Amino acid sequence: MAYKFIDTGVIHDTTTNTFIPAKSGNRMYQTVLDSINTDGADAWDDTVATYDDIPEALRTAAESKKFNQQLADYKVAKARLAQYIVADGREEVREMQPTGEQVFNEETMEMEDVMHEVITVTAIEPVEATVTRMVYSDDMDAEPTEETIENPLITVDNAERAAAQEVVDATPQAVKDAA
Repeated sequence: MAYKFIDTGVIHDTTTNTFIPAKSGNRMYQTVLDSINTDGADAWDDTVATYDDIPEALRTAAESKKFNQQLADYKVAKARLAQYIVADGREEVREMQPTGEQVFNEETMEMEDVMHEVITVTAIEPVEATVTRMVYSDDMDAEPTEETIENPLITVDNAERAAAQEVVDATPQAVKDAA
């Protein structure tokens, strides 16, 4: 793409010879902002030599879009990391909560809540660490063999956690502070 800034409200896409209104609800305008974030000045025609040559309103909009996307990605990654680890399972959590009923305590001469124990987090058993599967040969006469592999649920959980951790690690501190 090669963009050219026409005036305060229009961007010319010289590749497709289209004119893009600088309106946040416009899909093509969002593409321009993405190009600014990924390509910087290289997304523009020869009149823009550096990132600072991009009009300030567009830079600000692009930076805001990038910040908001990073914030959303960071929150999703943190939520994924907060989930229980499939290989470890999860312990049951119980706590005392008021029933809404009160009784008079003659020793303290005050009304007290009637409490009862409630399960607030259910227990989840860990999955088996490995599974056995049958492996079949291309040879029709060969007998299948058994193979023990890591449980695919654990493999997926580990991969998702690693990807989420990469997002968290790559997130700028200013975005983390805004979360």
